[in-house]
Amino acid sequence: MTSIVAVNSNLPLHLAISEKLREQILSDEYSPGEQLPSEHQLMLQFNVSRITVRRAIANLVNQGLVISHRGKGVFVKDRKKVTRSLSNPLIFFDEDMARQGSTASIRSLSFDIVAPSPKVCKQLQLEEGTPQVYCQKKIILADRNPVAVDITYIPFDLGKTFATELQSSLIYPTLDSNGVSIERVETIVECTHATHEVSEFLDIPLGAPLLVNRYVAYTTGDKPVICGETLSRADTLCYSVTLTKQNTTVQAGKETPENR
Repeated sequence: MTSIVAVNSNLPLHLAISEKLREQILSDEYSPGEQLPSEHQLMLQFNVSRITVRRAIANLVNQGLVISHRGKGVFVKDRKKVTRSLSNPLIFFDEDMARQGSTASIRSLSFDIVAPSPKVCKQLQLEEGTPQVYCQKKIILADRNPVAVDITYIPFDLGKTFATELQSSLIYPTLDSNGVSIERVETIVECTHATHEVSEFLDIPLGAPLLVNRYVAYTTGDKPVICGETLSRADTLCYSVTLTKQNTTVQAGKETPENR
């Protein structure tokens, strides 16, 4: 059997093999859920050692393309992602998932009264030294699969009023249905890696890539009602944004206020 070196001599053997398998996975020669050939079969196919095959498989695992189950084999991961829109008009997560044929739900991990940090006080426009706010930690699920961990800070009176509902339902629609209209959300999206705790909640390896959505939500009167962050699995959830150009109309040498 000819070695893959003849196919791609510019790469180390383990990379050449993993690149070949990656191409086959992305072209659906190996479908999601399908088992890859065994170590022995790959050794024969590419005429390489067991350690080279194991390094090639590790490359695929690190790219999030396969998952290895001890004693069972290596299987292609499902690459389907759900998309969270950050564009106007504001769409709640459950509505967003419904549009994609998915269902959204939560599993509340904790709902505690805590002393807010100076950063939380600033974001919620609370006086420094405010003694208490509610902090909710929850897992967000799409089609019952964990896709994100959300940590939300809620002013004390608001959290106390809706404590029961917030521990079983998504926060935006819960507030909105109770007359606390979410009019605006400021958000920053950046990257991080999974801590041990988050990796256990989301069933991912320690250090796996995450997308972090840090947010402050405002109700009428530009009053902040919640702030926090959502740490989402980069392999199952992505964010979409639509950008539109605002046209500025010039009248009598000055801009109109509508688009300033």
